[in-house]
Amino acid sequence: QVELVESGGGLVQAGGSLRLSCAASGGLFSINAMGWYRQHPGKQRELVAIVTTGGTTTYSDSVKGRFVISRDDAKKTVDLQMSSLKPEDTGVYYCKAVLRTPPAFTIQDFWGQGTQVTVPS
Repeated sequence: QVELVESGGGLVQAGGSLRLSCAASGGLFSINAMGWYRQHPGKQRELVAIVTTGGTTTYSDSVKGRFVISRDDAKKTVDLQMSSLKPEDTGVYYCKAVLRTPPAFTIQDFWGQGTQVTVPS
């Protein structure tokens, strides 16, 4: 069973930095893409950043220039380096993996449990 384990959330002052990490494990699978989404209270989950196996990255306009996503294919991990954090970055951050899993290796989305990031105003 595929599992995504996130780490690195916490409380940081405005202007500070945090690094989130996500590791995929469990069974045989291939990775199409891995990324991060976040959810503010009372709002829908939104894309923060995602990176495909081919190396293409996509960032939300709100984090461009401040966040950097990176992946390690060998370790099956994806990290999100967050800098110049703002109060509006507060939310629960979820790791997402787009994987091909047996037996048919069809594409499926998997989600982590979420990690809280808090940037006080």
